[in-house]
Amino acid sequence: MTKKIRVLECIRQGKIGGGESHLLSLTANLDRNKFEPVVLSFTDGPMMERLKEMGVETRLIHTEKPFDIRIWGQVKRLLKAEAPDVIHAHGTRACSNVLWAARKLGIPVIYTIHGWSFHQDQHSLVRRLRISGEKYLTSRSRMNISVSASNQQSGREMIPQFRSVVINNGIDQQRFDPDRSYKDIKCELGIPADSIVVLFIARFTAHKQPLALIRAFAKVLTQLEAGTGVHLLMVGDGDEKEAGVALAGELGLQGKVRFQAFRQDVPDVLHAADIFVLPSLWEGLPIGLLEAMAMRKAVIGTRVDGTREVLQDGENGLMVESGDVDALAAAIARLVADKALRESLRTKAYQTVRLRFDAAAMTRAIEDIYLKVIEP
Repeated sequence: MTKKIRVLECIRQGKIGGGESHLLSLTANLDRNKFEPVVLSFTDGPMMERLKEMGVETRLIHTEKPFDIRIWGQVKRLLKAEAPDVIHAHGTRACSNVLWAARKLGIPVIYTIHGWSFHQDQHSLVRRLRISGEKYLTSRSRMNISVSASNQQSGREMIPQFRSVVINNGIDQQRFDPDRSYKDIKCELGIPADSIVVLFIARFTAHKQPLALIRAFAKVLTQLEAGTGVHLLMVGDGDEKEAGVALAGELGLQGKVRFQAFRQDVPDVLHAADIFVLPSLWEGLPIGLLEAMAMRKAVIGTRVDGTREVLQDGENGLMVESGDVDALAAAIARLVADKALRESLRTKAYQTVRLRFDAAAMTRAIEDIYLKVIEP
């Protein structure tokens, strides 16, 4: 019997987010006759429980910092014990905290960039440090994977010698199947059955712009005809969650905005929505957006890396400039008022994901990379 290839998948956190959803899809689709996955996370959370339910071994070393030299010795001991053939690091924090030990032990590292750690809105010194960090990681990993061509190009603009292969994120199209039966989330949350639901599922962090969405939604309510039933459902946690709840109160949105913590039943929540909004300042290739499109929802995104590769404005979604609250409000109001447009966009969104963003195809491409890097 041929020995299985042991793959250590490394991720920054155990909460459910874009990179974590990617990892769940990847491990679920790996050919277990050839590959044996083990997942190392740097925080605990519901993703770890999901992995255990799937029969995937998990390991935990706690840190919430990139380049945390204090844990590198612990990582090295773990690598010696686990003896992986290849390490696949998802994101900056994961790669920065396994790379030193992996290189010491001669284990090849594959680095998937789920979005760069440097951005235009950062202080110039912070941005330069982040660029230097990414240059270090990408130059010392055996192989780099970009989740979108636009994100690959952004890397080359800042790191001229950067090289990567592009493998788009994929969606589990059996789990995110709009024709299945789902729970009645509207009833659970007390949202009227005939109300139009605008949905945000993401971390409550500045780069996802939840506060901008709340301000935009307040403007939407002033633009609609009296009696139009519309609610905003915001699902997730993060350092801007408390500010978001406070802002909704200040703007008089009680009863019109529902806040939920991260949930495991994402397909059920998406099924309840009519419009999905992702107003990010940057992205790699947003999995939450792809999941909404797979569930046949009308979507609104911003013109940033990844998103602009998926959406064609007016064809399979609407696009606005990031940070433009008025444009975001106008796009939401347009979709709320125009049912025919919602229907057209959601049909084409579904077709886009079915044709281009399949988790099984993504996994086969990544398996080929695993085999390539461990060749003698």
